[in-house]
Amino acid sequence: QVQLVESGGGLVQAGGSLTLSCAASGSTFSINGMGWFRQAPGKQRDLVAFISITSNTGYADSVKGRFTISRDNAKNTVYLQMNNLKPEDTAVYYCNKWPNPTYTWGQGTQVTVSS
Repeated sequence: QVQLVESGGGLVQAGGSLTLSCAASGSTFSINGMGWFRQAPGKQRDLVAFISITSNTGYADSVKGRFTISRDNAKNTVYLQMNNLKPEDTAVYYCNKWPNPTYTWGQGTQVTVSS
């Protein structure tokens, strides 16, 4: 069973940057696409970015040009570099398999952007 551990969140001012990490246990990491998702209070969990097994990437319109997803298969880790953060990026960020997020969700990492 794959376990996901997200880290790297925090409190940052608008315009700042953070890099999130997601470490995945298990041997299936490299054969699956991975995605970053986020959930703001009172809202549904949405896909923010994905990276395929061939490292093709895609982004939600709201983060395009500001966020970059990457992966290191040797470390079973996927990253999300977030630049020019905005208050509306405030949410709990999670990683999971993409396009079908069927792994058990981790605890997520809180990102709070102050204006």
